[in-house]
Amino acid sequence: QVQLVESGGGLVQAGGSLRLSCAASGRIFSSNSMGWYRQAPGKQRELVADVFSGGRSNYADSVKGRFTISRDNAKNTVYLQMNSLKPEDTGVYYCNYRRYDTIGSRLDDYWGQGTQVTVSS
Repeated sequence: QVQLVESGGGLVQAGGSLRLSCAASGRIFSSNSMGWYRQAPGKQRELVADVFSGGRSNYADSVKGRFTISRDNAKNTVYLQMNSLKPEDTGVYYCNYRRYDTIGSRLDDYWGQGTQVTVSS
């Protein structure tokens, strides 16, 4: 099992910034990815950004150039720096930890409890 503890989030005006953090503990695998998904009311959960243990990262097109994901492997922690926030960034942000086996096959996913991000116009 893997436990995820999220922090950050809150209410901010459009154009502002927020930083999310998520720390993983438990059965940590060396091959993994950590990332953030978000879910707005009435919409499906979507990937915001993720970063693999080797450093490769992915971003949703809607956040490219505004959000930056990073990780500290020694602390098993992932960060999401969100700048130039827009009202459409509003939603519940969930931390994701995904484990892979030695040949790169996806094993399982773990989720944080979610943190609310609200951007006012």
